[in-house]
Amino acid sequence: MTPGLDRVVDYWFRFHLVKGAISALMLGVLIALGIIVWKAFVRADALGAGKRAALVSAGVVVSLGAVFSLAALMANVQGLVAPLSSLMPMLMSGGKADPALTSTLGQVRGQLAASPGAGGHSPALDLLIDDFARYHAAMAVTAATVLAVFIALSVALWRRFARTDRSGRRARRVLASFGALTVLLSLALIVVTVANTYTAGHSAPALQAFFNGSW
Repeated sequence: MTPGLDRVVDYWFRFHLVKGAISALMLGVLIALGIIVWKAFVRADALGAGKRAALVSAGVVVSLGAVFSLAALMANVQGLVAPLSSLMPMLMSGGKADPALTSTLGQVRGQLAASPGAGGHSPALDLLIDDFARYHAAMAVTAATVLAVFIALSVALWRRFARTDRSGRRARRVLASFGALTVLLSLALIVVTVANTYTAGHSAPALQAFFNGSW
């Protein structure tokens, strides 16, 4: 990479580092807040229907915020591992491209079309292909790690649901809701893991699809 591009990539690494730290802090705060809100809902026998509904609404908002923060954290970990590939969508993000950029993108598309598999590319394009593979491998590993956590959490929630007395309807409702949510998120993470694993193993054609506007 040229010194100028090297500086941009270094800046983008630090950008993802700060965003990742903020996302991690948000996730921790929202998880703690969610536990407090849902415990208050379970113990809300003396509260009126309006206050219980407010607790449910607050709990849903906090839970969705935690899911969003987790997704942001995962995306920023991916950007930390491969900041160059994280920058590449900016090449395709609208605006009138200058002639030099148009020429460069044309060379990239031409080399990828001539040799869609590994090999036969310039060193610069090989760097992009390798970084693109690293970018998707990072998400595959991150998603698989989070998937393992969600599977363990889902098992724990459903076991606790089964052990909770039927008289504790609100507690069972909360446990069943979060148990179902973890199952749904686990299914989504399976798709993310498989898709990114496949893309990492076929990075050259995937990069070609990206530069052709299919990603």
